[in-house]
Amino acid sequence: MLVPTLPLAAAVALVAAGAAQPTPPPAPPPPRCDAPEHRQFDFWLGEWDVYEGEALAGTNRIETILDGCALRESWVGSSGMRGTSLNSFSPRDRRWHQTWVDSNGLLLELAGTFENGRIELAGRVPQPDGAADAMHRITWEPRADGTVRQHWQASRDGGVSWSDVFDGIYRQRRGDRPPPLRGSLDPPLARTPASATAPRSR
Repeated sequence: MLVPTLPLAAAVALVAAGAAQPTPPPAPPPPRCDAPEHRQFDFWLGEWDVYEGEALAGTNRIETILDGCALRESWVGSSGMRGTSLNSFSPRDRRWHQTWVDSNGLLLELAGTFENGRIELAGRVPQPDGAADAMHRITWEPRADGTVRQHWQASRDGGVSWSDVFDGIYRQRRGDRPPPLRGSLDPPLARTPASATAPRSR
């Protein structure tokens, strides 16, 4: 029995047509940090002038990195002290984590959560003299006027008493440096002398 065959030219044309069809590109991977929790700290993003009372404490740049999986802080204090931190939300323990290092040699490893409209992180720093660990807690809270309040406290007695390390207001930079704040906090900023466990400003 004879088997019908396509003419050679027609067969070559069919093969060429099939080869010409482009292979569809692979689907892009889903975002790894697209959960709402990863955006809880986004109110801190921006270029900021940071004031403690009426004095300019320094400038801070907060930017998103690693495809939205982390925030990087770049601090330059008025005294010349510099510091940086990495901040990320971990789905494993449902907490925010911050690692801070500065030019004074301070290393802070903090963790905490977003509750009641603010981020609160805390951690301990071992002391070289064998004394009890220094405890640190820092809150960042966005305010209705677009500023952010950062309040940093430390304790050397296991949390029985706390002293202010830094209590400042972030103002977005808009061209020329804005004038210092006057009487914007209610109640007024506490001006407790800094503890020996951390620098005065961030």
